[in-house]
Amino acid sequence: MRKIAFFDVDGTLTSEIDGNIPESTVSAIRRARENGNLMFINTGRCFQNLEPRFREIGFDGYICGCGTNIFCQGKEILHVAQTHEITMQLLKKARETNIDIIFESRKETAFDMTRPLNNPECIKLYEEFVQRGYDMPENLEHPNFYCDKFVIWYQEPAQLEAFRSISDRYFECIDRGGLFREFVPLGYSKATGIRYVLEYCGLDKDTAYAFGDSSNDIPMLQFVPNSIAMGNASPDSLFEQVSYVTAKASEGGIEKGLKHFGFLD
Repeated sequence: MRKIAFFDVDGTLTSEIDGNIPESTVSAIRRARENGNLMFINTGRCFQNLEPRFREIGFDGYICGCGTNIFCQGKEILHVAQTHEITMQLLKKARETNIDIIFESRKETAFDMTRPLNNPECIKLYEEFVQRGYDMPENLEHPNFYCDKFVIWYQEPAQLEAFRSISDRYFECIDRGGLFREFVPLGYSKATGIRYVLEYCGLDKDTAYAFGDSSNDIPMLQFVPNSIAMGNASPDSLFEQVSYVTAKASEGGIEKGLKHFGFLD
């Protein structure tokens, strides 16, 4: 019976040590496809931030932006975007509360450069995106600007509380640890993305497997009957919510997980 597997990116496809993609991961995914199975990325990253190195592995499709943008066999089958008006409400509140915000969409990533960035992780990410040559518009007030989702860094709990007085009307706030939060449109998640793909492909949920390592993977890990946590997963409570715990990403966790569930027979 043909099976379908969904993979988070950071800390799942990539090593938790250096961010590289282990060769065993590339080989295992390609072998699983050769055996007639479907392989999908399922990530919080929007499509423009899915680097060529991931696409070159060879996948049947991509669920991006936590279920807001889906591609299958080279065809875009779903895209959910926010309006410019909602995006401006978020920008205004981020400025009022002095929160670092990154707007993400399928075509671009945008930092608010009208004021200095505060968080070192945000600054590092901006520098990385500049090096990659990403399209990062600076005129966020332009009427054609919008986002699909976004992330923030804050300094004090009061900032987050004030910001969420606006964001909670439209978005779910996902705790990614520390002072970092991810925001996904209400009603969308990695789980809704899987459901959409299964319906589109005419597959039963019993054929679905999900690999993840962090809190924004919980919806998809709870949705599928066959869930796999990477050995480097955090928080530790993830281990109690899955069908199987594989090795760390850096220690062949993807290959071992696929082998355990019969993808590589």
